[in-house]
Amino acid sequence: MDAALYEARHSFVWNFGADLLPLLDPKPDERILDLGCGTGQLTAKIAQSGAHVVGLDRSAEMIGQARQNYPKIEFKLADGASFSFPGEFDAVFSNAALHWIREPENVIRSIVSSLRPGGRFVAEFGGKRNVGRLLAAAKTALEKRGFEYANPWYFPSIGEYSSLLEQNGFEVSAAWHFDRQTLLDEGLDAMRDWIQMFGFVVLAPAPKPEWPAIMTEIEDHLRSDLFNNGRWMMDYVRIRVQAIFKPDPQH
Repeated sequence: MDAALYEARHSFVWNFGADLLPLLDPKPDERILDLGCGTGQLTAKIAQSGAHVVGLDRSAEMIGQARQNYPKIEFKLADGASFSFPGEFDAVFSNAALHWIREPENVIRSIVSSLRPGGRFVAEFGGKRNVGRLLAAAKTALEKRGFEYANPWYFPSIGEYSSLLEQNGFEVSAAWHFDRQTLLDEGLDAMRDWIQMFGFVVLAPAPKPEWPAIMTEIEDHLRSDLFNNGRWMMDYVRIRVQAIFKPDPQH
């Protein structure tokens, strides 16, 4: 991922994520894992509580930028579907990351392996119907050119995700599924910047020389719904969960 573009044009990602921190309620001396930490802005906010926080991301570029931004915080390069810190953490936190991993069971098992009994899990990520208009426009543009379309992300419902958590020893304290239409940064190219930053995986079936024309067609499809008063917005739908790891003592 392009860490420079992420920091320059997509600050809304961690600005919205700051709303999650009261749910996490980090305490001094707790050990907390920030799963999918990006360039570390929310990791640093958690550290301000006095907690010992570790940031984890599978993007070497993001981790490299996070280490530059916050040299006193520990950041680890690892895959969110296959990490393990046996019983090391009091809480796992994640913002805007889990929809990137299409093996949710593996992610949850990794979280379980890293939490102490009674540990907390607080996360927000893309839920069912997230960026639905963009995906519909991309499908039209790709299939018109003879390319196969597939949603590259994992956008579950509350029921689907809560069930996975419960099957792995979590007690779900609270869960929300809500629309959050989000203003992108200013500029006529903001939608194109978003696609280049996040939506490149949608365009992957097409060769890169065709991407500019496809992005233009997507913009044309979306303009009537998602461009108002000179600003682009994105039709985000989010899932937010708060859960406690309570393993069955009989197992």
